[in-house]
Order: sequence, then C-alpha cells, then structure tokens
Amino acid sequence: MPNRMSHGRVPHPGVLALGAALGLTACGGAEPPATATTSAAPARPARAARPALCGPVRVVKTGAVDAAEATELSGLVVSHTQPGVLWSHNDSGDRPRVFALRTDGRVMASLDVPAAEAVDWEDMAIGPGGDLLIGDIGDNGGARPTIDVYRVPEPRLPAVGGVTAPATRLRLRYPDGPHDAETLLADPRTGELVVITKRLDGRSAVFTARVPRRGVPAQATLRARGTLRFGFGGFATAGDVSADGRTVVVRTYSGFSVWTRRPGASLAATLRRTPCSGRVSLVPEGQGEAVALTRSGRSFFTVPEGASPTLRRYSTRRN
Repeated sequence: MPNRMSHGRVPHPGVLALGAALGLTACGGAEPPATATTSAAPARPARAARPALCGPVRVVKTGAVDAAEATELSGLVVSHTQPGVLWSHNDSGDRPRVFALRTDGRVMASLDVPAAEAVDWEDMAIGPGGDLLIGDIGDNGGARPTIDVYRVPEPRLPAVGGVTAPATRLRLRYPDGPHDAETLLADPRTGELVVITKRLDGRSAVFTARVPRRGVPAQATLRARGTLRFGFGGFATAGDVSADGRTVVVRTYSGFSVWTRRPGASLAATLRRTPCSGRVSLVPEGQGEAVALTRSGRSFFTVPEGASPTLRRYSTRRN
C-alpha cells in the first residue's frame, strides 16, 4: 500500500549516501562520493568501473499501460528469457495476480497466482532459474509479524488458462520487529535475497535471506546487514539486479543510486560500498515505485502508479 505521506510529487531530494555497520558514507548528486574509511587500512581490490547509468542518460516514453485493472503498478522486472516482456503487479487492494506487458504498455496477459495471498505486494525480482519473485513486504502500519516472498515459475507466453503455476511461499520475520519495505533484490545465480526498508528519515535497513527451492515452502529470520542512507524524505521504493549480475539499482521517488558489483561479491557486500547517483530526476514520473534493469545494466524501465501509467526507458547514450 502506498505511503500517502510520501507522494512522489513532493519528495525531499536529500543527499543519497550509503551507510553500513562499518560507517561507510557517500555523497550523491553530481558531487564525488566521500571516501569510505575504517579504523584499519587493509589493501583493497581494484576499484570497480563507474556504472554507466551514473553518466548522461536519455529518457524515452515507450508507451502507456492502458488497462483498467492495472492502476497501482508497483513491482516491475524484465524477463530473462522472453525478449520484450516485462512483468508487473498492483500494489495492495488487488487479488494475487501478475501482468505480462510489452514495452509499449500493451497487456499481454493477466494471470492469477495460485497458493499466494496479496496483503501488500510491493516489488518483484528475478530468482534462480528465471523464476518470478513477488515481495509481499509492505507494512505501512508497522504491524505485520511476518512478510512473504512468493516464488513462481515464469509463465511462457502466450499464456493459457489465466493462471501461473502454484507459488512457493517464503515466510520471513525481521530480527528486530516489523518494518515497512518496498524494495526486493535477488541474485538469480546464488539465491541471495535482499529486503530494503522504507523510512521517512531515509535510513533504510538492509536485510538478507535465501530464496527457497521451487515447490518447497520455507520460513526464515532475516539477517540485518547494514543501512542505506538516502537523506530525509528519501524513500526507497524499488530496486533490481541486472541479469548479468553486474549492476544493482535502488530508486526513490526522486532519484536512483547504482552499484557496480565485483565478481564473486554478494549483494549485501555490494550494498556496503559507495554507490553513485543518477544524474536525471525521477520526480516527473509521479508516484514511482518500480524499476527494472535490462540484461546489460545499461538501461532500466520504470512505471508509476495511477491510471494509464507511462512506461519510460532510461538509457545510457552508448546503449
């Protein structure tokens, strides 16, 4: 369920930075990030290349989702196996279902998800085997004792029957009590799962778990792994990992930050490092709660909530 106090039309841009248990910080905007420091000075690996998305980008409106049932789109991912296909779902208030979209906004399919419930679906990710992961992780009231992530084999299109395969549920509990969250990340190769919380003060906690095996329901307590600092009013509303695993993005209502992932590094370790900030504002979108990276990590799609929402593609000039 969207946080009405955090409407995307008037977010505080803040200063995007990273903080973790080691006290890492970074400055956003066009300013260079601060240097991360610790009490010791161990040798570091070679610095990863700056993400291309932190350079100049062009924005193209690729279409609009003109479907009466798709008015609060929150999660969004690019299919790893079906070119030109995006998957999305509504925020709270809808039944458990997913939409297959073309990049021009055309709805290819609306599919119910058996064995799933929809309390407050907020984000999607691609998991092991290319499966869809749906994050029922929203909790505006901070009252849910547990949250759920559903694993669903990606349907092949054109779909027949109006339903997906039955979902596998991973029931999660925070180690320190309930949190509101709208960002779900997943490593499709290792099964590492990341939930990032959403806070008014911009201090988003990072928690990790493991994606369950397909068809095997599981329960787990999330592990606290640090904090991302987006500045006051910097609500984390979505994130994604590119199919090649090299790029990680987390967005707010007003902007986005990007990490280049080193070979062999976990998502949690990647998020402890200094990100860079995108140079284009996302404020014109409205209430933007979705982001989906392309395979190369050199462009991403977004779609806001609302009637006939506009699909946009943000691309590097070399893409």
